[in-house]
Amino acid sequence: MTMRVFVLALVLTFIPLSGVFAKNAKYVFLFIGDGMGMPQRIAAEQYTGKKLLMNSFPAQGITTTHAADRFITGSAASATAMASGTKTNIGVIGMDPALRPVKTLAELAKEKGMKVGIVSSVSIDHATPAAFYAHVPRRSQYYDIDVAIANSGFDYFGGGGLKDVTNKKNNSKNYVGNAMDLIKKNGYKVVTDKAEFMALNAADGKVLAYNNWLQDGKALPYDMDKRSRDISLKEFTAKGIELLDNDKGFFMMVEAGKIDWACHANDATASIKDTLVFDDAISEAYEFYKKHPAETLIVVTGDHECGGLTLGYAGTKYATNFDVLGKQNLSFQKFTDEVLGKFKQGSDKSFNAMKPIITQHFGLTFEGNGPLALQAHEIKALKGAFDRSMKGEQEKSKNPETYVLYGGYEPLSVSITHILNQKAGLAWTSYKHTGVPVATSAVGVSAGLFNGYYDNVDIAKKTMDIMGIDEKIHYAEKSPINDVTFAAVN
Repeated sequence: MTMRVFVLALVLTFIPLSGVFAKNAKYVFLFIGDGMGMPQRIAAEQYTGKKLLMNSFPAQGITTTHAADRFITGSAASATAMASGTKTNIGVIGMDPALRPVKTLAELAKEKGMKVGIVSSVSIDHATPAAFYAHVPRRSQYYDIDVAIANSGFDYFGGGGLKDVTNKKNNSKNYVGNAMDLIKKNGYKVVTDKAEFMALNAADGKVLAYNNWLQDGKALPYDMDKRSRDISLKEFTAKGIELLDNDKGFFMMVEAGKIDWACHANDATASIKDTLVFDDAISEAYEFYKKHPAETLIVVTGDHECGGLTLGYAGTKYATNFDVLGKQNLSFQKFTDEVLGKFKQGSDKSFNAMKPIITQHFGLTFEGNGPLALQAHEIKALKGAFDRSMKGEQEKSKNPETYVLYGGYEPLSVSITHILNQKAGLAWTSYKHTGVPVATSAVGVSAGLFNGYYDNVDIAKKTMDIMGIDEKIHYAEKSPINDVTFAAVN
């Protein structure tokens, strides 16, 4: 074989993997793990002992995440950067720091004639999904964001529900009626039943689908809490592919938002389980990619790290034992809402009565030896947290001493997860986001562009380039908000 033939054979071998010679991507997936930094990815791998699909993609990059006005970013600013290529300030959605609305990847895809889908495990009007279709100076303007869904013309919204369709929080000066009514009036079929959801097909037209049970903040339940009749993030993703597939292509953004929420509460097990189901959702896109390798791009990233998760704990030195996390059978949220809530209504409200409940749901034992046996100082910490919880004390950030201990969460719930996580060899430094870079992975058309070290605005710019869109900031013709000043954003 001549060298020229050998090189040609080598190039042809790798085209399906990297797609580097394809001109434009027809099908584009952007997966965002909210709060998912490298520690969250690796913790999930160590828990299962298997490599995540996202970590196996041929292109692997490191992405910085700062906002325009703060080093440690928030979801609104970060998602706006990834959606539009524009740095903006904390809390701003779909606008630059001067509050000029900027077009997003999703909107630009729609202009090209592609279908568009937005999926999230938290409310579909939360900061990350909203940054792809809404333009508001404050992420709390849920009513305006809900109206933006109706006016977006996008083809598919799936996941969590809507937080303020009637403007009950009075965050908008532009009330135009019930946002859900407007969504339906504008041609969306609204589905909440799983059987009806699974039966959807392309003939149903535009769809807004959300799970019947929304656990907290109008979000899907944590994966470890969901029931068989609940729709998973994987199923929302698979249905999106089915409904969006067409000759002109599509763009779909999928967010795993509750990775972030679990990390805010320092619940490693809930975070790991939601990272794994996120990877399962990515597998749906990957199966599609294998059928269309020369036309598909999949990008997976995080908007920021959350919680300052460390893979190592001072008390265990070099030792780790991720198996102990498997003893936890519900999230901190379900424990707080259902188990602890019911306990507070019972006749025996003693710490001794709580001990077997902690063992049942988290595996921690109050006697004997073994990896889950509690030490005297740990029992003391749990007893102190239990007493605070039973008094109904609200641990808020105004008290620096209790904030460091409990972060504003139910004292007993967060104390249990802290101790269990530490026994696994994990620890936390914060209840908020951190400024560490995140990993970005890609496979498909021109995926190699996502190798290296770059900022989150470059995710939008690189994706635009691969979609055949001019790699620049695309400003909308006029602002949808005319009576809000820049100062109101902060």
